[in-house]
Amino acid sequence: MTEPEKRAAVAAIYQRLVDDFRSGTLHFDPYLASLHVVNANDPRFAPQQRVYAAGEYLVSHLHEVPVLVLPCIEGRVENAGPGAQTSLYGSILPATWSLMLALRARGLGSVMMTFHIHHFERKVAKILDIPDDVTQAALLPIAYFTGTDFKPAKRMPAQKRTHWNRWGQQRLGE
Repeated sequence: MTEPEKRAAVAAIYQRLVDDFRSGTLHFDPYLASLHVVNANDPRFAPQQRVYAAGEYLVSHLHEVPVLVLPCIEGRVENAGPGAQTSLYGSILPATWSLMLALRARGLGSVMMTFHIHHFERKVAKILDIPDDVTQAALLPIAYFTGTDFKPAKRMPAQKRTHWNRWGQQRLGE
């Protein structure tokens, strides 16, 4: 979407989400709440706070982003079983990631935003005339990036998150 009024309307929804979470009007769902680190001594706390700050900065400038892309797929699976859900998202998310990689190769940056989907998916759908039987997978703000100091995020080593042959068993000798 490139129309300024529509971009501003979607940006306003994201700003409302941030404001409502900050005020306590809205809460994370149980899964996301379990990922939220509150102990400042936890090694994940500082990186998580940086991610939150970056997200809030983006939201406060979202109306300025020249292009917003909303990857969608026909069908609704939120009340279906895991097979239907993985099939639907297994189709749209790789396509979304491929688009993001293609953008980067052309000097454009993006990030996958999904914050609106839990609470305000239908409001965004109404702004963009998206039919009720279409699932939104993400929101991609797209613009030329500034700076060149990109670096990989610090993460837990893959060896500590990889399981071999059964859950909890790690590969020995590496």
